[in-house]
Amino acid sequence: MDQLKPVPEVTPVEAQERIAQGALLVDIREWAEWAESRIPGAEYKPMSELNDWYQDLPEDRVVILQCRTGNRSGIAANALINQAHMTNVYNLAGGIVSWDEAGLPIDATPVARL
Repeated sequence: MDQLKPVPEVTPVEAQERIAQGALLVDIREWAEWAESRIPGAEYKPMSELNDWYQDLPEDRVVILQCRTGNRSGIAANALINQAHMTNVYNLAGGIVSWDEAGLPIDATPVARL
């Protein structure tokens, strides 16, 4: 049996630096959470639809998954790393809560349903 690979994490500040260098930030929260607030520039791809979109993730860019506190995105990152064998996936430690606590920008503009 293969050894599970650990999920690499980035802090909010590290994530911001990687995003500035071209990393893709993916918000995997559900619609109501996304509509309430989001990290500017994050792509909305709910975890409940992971099987529908994970194959569309770029292989040539760092991908950072993000949820509210980092738990769900950690589970999703684990699946992508250990089941889909992706090597460019990171989890945002502490999620949008830690991002906000670090004083980084949050977009709280209401969003109409897609």
